[in-house]
Amino acid sequence: MAPMLRAWVLLLLATAAAAEPVVYHNATFYTVDPKRPRAEVLVVDGDRIVAVGGQELLKGYEHVRSVDLGGLWVVPGLIDAHGHLAGLGALRLQLDLRDTKSFDELLERVKGRVASTPKGTWILGGRWDNATWGQEELPHHARLSEITPEYPVLLSRVDGHAALANAYALRLAGVTKDTKDPDGGEILRDGKGAPTGMLIDNAISLVRRTIPEGGGTPTGELWMHAQTDCLRVGLTSVHDAGVAHTDLEDLRKRYKRGELKVRVYAMLSSGPGIEKYLATHEPVSDKWLSVRAVKAYMDGAMGSRGAWMLEPYSDRPGHTGLAVTQPARIRALAKACAAKGYQLCTHAIGDRGNREVLDAYEAALSKLPGDIDLRFRIEHAQCISLDDIPRFARLGVIASMQPTHATSDMRWAEDRVGPERLKGCYAWRRLLDSGARLAFGSDFPVESEKPLWGFYAAITRQDHKGNPPGGWLPDQKLTREEALRLFTLDAAYAAFQENDLGSLEVGKLADFVVLTHDIMKTPANELYQVRVERTFVGGERVYVLPR
Repeated sequence: MAPMLRAWVLLLLATAAAAEPVVYHNATFYTVDPKRPRAEVLVVDGDRIVAVGGQELLKGYEHVRSVDLGGLWVVPGLIDAHGHLAGLGALRLQLDLRDTKSFDELLERVKGRVASTPKGTWILGGRWDNATWGQEELPHHARLSEITPEYPVLLSRVDGHAALANAYALRLAGVTKDTKDPDGGEILRDGKGAPTGMLIDNAISLVRRTIPEGGGTPTGELWMHAQTDCLRVGLTSVHDAGVAHTDLEDLRKRYKRGELKVRVYAMLSSGPGIEKYLATHEPVSDKWLSVRAVKAYMDGAMGSRGAWMLEPYSDRPGHTGLAVTQPARIRALAKACAAKGYQLCTHAIGDRGNREVLDAYEAALSKLPGDIDLRFRIEHAQCISLDDIPRFARLGVIASMQPTHATSDMRWAEDRVGPERLKGCYAWRRLLDSGARLAFGSDFPVESEKPLWGFYAAITRQDHKGNPPGGWLPDQKLTREEALRLFTLDAAYAAFQENDLGSLEVGKLADFVVLTHDIMKTPANELYQVRVERTFVGGERVYVLPR
C-alpha cells in the first residue's frame, strides 16, 4: 500500500474509532430535563448525547465501550453566568489576599513579595476585604507605603470596585490633594484633603493606566491558568463578563489548537471602539467561543459604597453612590446593541442603578418588533426597589445573580441600606415568583469559582459555619432543583444556548460532571464540601479527582 494511501486509511480508522458511542452507567443522572428528571444510563457519540434512559438502554449497546461510574451522581456541566477568567488566572501570578484576616497580615504578604521582586516593579494583587478584618473603615496607604518605598503597589478590594495604592503608585499617577475626582469615581481623602490611597471605581484607572502595557500577561494565557480551576470544580462553561474585542483573534487560535477546553460566552467590554466593532461584526454563536454580548457598568459596589442608590446610604448620610457610566451612555449602548442583535449585559447593584438600566432597556426594547429576542441582562441586580421587581419579567430582562454575594455581604448589607430597602436586596425568590428569568454565577475571582458553594448559598443563605441559624432573609431561599437549574439550563438560556447546553438531553453537547455525593440528598450543611470526581466537556474527560 502506498504511504499516502496508508496514511489516509489509518486516519479514517482512527476517526471511526473515535466516533463510536460510549455508554455511561451505574450512576444517578440528574438531567434537569423536566420530561425526565432522572436517568440511569447516558450514551455519548462524539461530542453529543445520543440517548438518555434507564437500564433498558444497555441492551442496545452491548458491543460498545461502557464506563461504570461506580454508583456516583451526575449533573449537567455547570455554567457560571458571570465570571472573569483573566482575573481568576491572574490570581496565580499576583498576590491573592482573599484569606487575610487583618491589614497587618496583608502587609506581611506584601513584605514577602517585596523580598523576591526587583526594585521598581509593580506589585499587584487583590481580594482583600476589610469587613473580614472586622474593620469598617477602608485602610490608609501610610503603613503600606512605609514598607514599599521603592515599589509601586495597587491592591484591589474584593469587590473589584475599590483599590489601595501606595505613595509610589500615587506619585507615578500624579494623584495629589489637588487632583479632582473623575466622573464615576472618588479619591478618598484624609482630614487635610490628601489622598488616603483608596480609589473608588473610575478613580482606580488614574493609577491603573500607569502600569506598563507590555508588562501584563496575555489574556489567553490567563484563561489557560483559569480553566484548570474551572474544570476542577465542574465548570464546563463560563460567561466572561468583560473581554476586549482585540483579544478575540488570539483566543480563537487557542481554541483551534485545542488549548482551551472551557466553553466561553464572551461579553465584550464596552470601552473605546465598541461601537465600531458592533457596526462591522455580526453576532457569533459558537459551541466554544460565542461573541454576541456587550458588558457595561452602571454603578459600583455596595461594599465600597459605590452602588448608585435612590436614597443616601444609611451608614453614610448624604452619599448615594456613583454613576460609573452616565445613563445616556447606557441608553445609547442599548440602542446600538438592539440594532445589531447583540445582548447588553449591564452591571447594576444599587436600586437607582437598576432603575436607570431598566429605563434604558425599556426605551430600546419598546421600539423593536415583538418577535425579536435579545434577552438583555442586568448583572448582579443586588438591590432593587420593590416597585421595579415586576419590570424584569415584563421587559424580558434576565437577572444574572451570584448567590455567594449574599452570604458574603450579609455581614454589613443592612448597615448600608437599612431594613426596608433590604427587602429588595439579593431577592432571588421575589424575582423568580414575579416570573423573571434568573441565571446564577459567582463573579469569580471576587467570590470563589466553586459553583457548589453557590448552590449551598442559594438553598441555605448561610455561611459555611451555618450562620445565621435558619438563614439570612430565609424567605428568599431556593429549592435544590431551582438552584441546580439556575447553574445549568437557565444559565444556558441567558446565553441563547439552551438548545445545546444546560441539561442531559438527546442532541445536546455532552458536558457533564460526576460528583462524589448526591447534592439532592446530602445534608445541607455538608453541601459545600462535595467534590467533583470527573468533568467531561463534549464527551472528553478533562478532569479526574486525584487519588
